[in-house]
Amino acid sequence: VPAREALSTAFQGSTEMIDRFLPMVQDGSLFTHVGLARELDVFSRIGVIILLFLVGLESNLHEMMRVGATSLMVAIIGVIAPFALGYGVSILLMPHQSVYVHLFVGATLCATSVGITARVFKDLGKLQTKEAKIILGAAVIDDVLGLIILAVVQGIIIAAGNPEAAANGSLAVDVLKIILVSALFLGGALVIGVKATPFITGAVAKMRVPGMKLIYSLLFAFAMSWLADFVGLASIVGAFAAGLVLEDVHFKDFKGHQHHLEELIEPIANFLVPVFFVLMGLQVKLETFANVAILGLAGGITLAALLGKQVCGLVVRDKSVKKMAIGFGMIPRGEVGLIFAAIGKSLSINGEPVVDSGTFSAVVIMVILTTLATPPLLKMSLGRGAKAEPAESPH
Repeated sequence: VPAREALSTAFQGSTEMIDRFLPMVQDGSLFTHVGLARELDVFSRIGVIILLFLVGLESNLHEMMRVGATSLMVAIIGVIAPFALGYGVSILLMPHQSVYVHLFVGATLCATSVGITARVFKDLGKLQTKEAKIILGAAVIDDVLGLIILAVVQGIIIAAGNPEAAANGSLAVDVLKIILVSALFLGGALVIGVKATPFITGAVAKMRVPGMKLIYSLLFAFAMSWLADFVGLASIVGAFAAGLVLEDVHFKDFKGHQHHLEELIEPIANFLVPVFFVLMGLQVKLETFANVAILGLAGGITLAALLGKQVCGLVVRDKSVKKMAIGFGMIPRGEVGLIFAAIGKSLSINGEPVVDSGTFSAVVIMVILTTLATPPLLKMSLGRGAKAEPAESPH
């Protein structure tokens, strides 16, 4: 009887719907969907790791080091300015929310989607321009700094949810510890990885087993993800570091080397990564798009996202470089922004999620708008009269 009454309320007395769902409730088959949701969540988490692994693979570590101080300054400004603007806009539009919400909104604006920017430059045939090299180098550093900020903000929230840490005032110590661990993990992974990877891959290549290139790469990515999680960082930090370290040149002795690593992983990514995006979409409540306050928040953080990255171009001293193009090239948040938002939604303090459904929806709108705005803005800023460079891979 209680089940029938509950269904009657849910379906507003519709006899047809009650008769259809009542047997499913009584025999428990309705709740198999909960298990399905858990399975999809597992696939989604694996998809995120592979996605960040691909982002790392698309980033050229040596190119990042070659472009030097200009890209470094662009990246630093490209993290500080959006974070500060996002934090300020969040306080202005959501004064009732906690400081942790404002921190996370700022953090979601930090990173730049390397893949989207690289693709736009490739489509425009301008991968070899100064602007492209500065932006792609800065975007990699940007993601590294963004992941460190994510780790710090995540650590602050976790520590704040721990009554013992709050009581004994060890929050500052915890934050310093997270910063140190993040820097040591990424720095150590890159330095040790660059030196050790050629020897490890050389030893694995001697096995001469078909498909070993793909197997080894995925094992390496998941091992780095586990290691990041083990030291208290987000698993995506390890996946990104694994992608940065692995380069196609390391696999020259592998059987079947004619295929690039990205080509081998792409079919797996095409299956798993959409699961993550679908689950992100499912968490966006459509009614929020009719909420003026949420649309206002989305507009505010989108403006902060645009202006924060546009400041980047001001630090470029080379007069031949189009400063506006530098700013526009750093705009897209893409998959990285969604991952940050998803992590914020998964964290809670005293049982309340740090990022509620309204804020999450606003961030999703910001990600969509910045991603869609990049190609036309970048094309406009580079100028139609400029001679297109031959499109080449950043690798």
